[in-house]
Amino acid sequence: MATRVLHNFAFVLATASMMAVILLAPSNARAGGYGGPFGFGTHASTADIAAVDISVMPDGRGLPPGSGTAEAGKQVYMGKCAACHGDKMQGKKSAGAAALIGGRGSLTGKKQKLTIESYWPYATTVFDYVRRAMPFNAPGSLSNDEVYAVTAYILSQAKIITASDTLNASVLANIKMPNRDGFIPDPRPDVRNYN
Repeated sequence: MATRVLHNFAFVLATASMMAVILLAPSNARAGGYGGPFGFGTHASTADIAAVDISVMPDGRGLPPGSGTAEAGKQVYMGKCAACHGDKMQGKKSAGAAALIGGRGSLTGKKQKLTIESYWPYATTVFDYVRRAMPFNAPGSLSNDEVYAVTAYILSQAKIITASDTLNASVLANIKMPNRDGFIPDPRPDVRNYN
């Protein structure tokens, strides 16, 4: 019993000593003339920030120039998306990729199907997500025109737009998604309402 008490006491002392070092390190680093608590790293440049731009808003602010059609988007989709999401956008469990279309109106039922068609409230966020995160093996590699095109293809297959529509920033911002009104507005005064 005494050995256990001594062992626990030693552990408490060691932990307290480590916490003191951790808590004092930042102020000691500053006192030594370093630029910050750790003394390494650089500020992000405008180019660094632009490379990870996530400023596309639901109302379309921040959408880049460019355009695309569903016809062009089918080629992009088949070459860069179908391997994971399936040739008919049905998704592939073996690839861990969700279905992109279908399930419209299913959110109020017992068997919900969360897809771009059934769940997403804004077409602009579809564009933004594809632009930043897809394709899975090379996120951010698609040009703006390719992203507009593949977004047009997905939305046309979901019967949200026609196959002959050309997407660009102004058209995309004005698309009303099937679940646009399916979310509860946030009443906080510091949160912008996009409806």
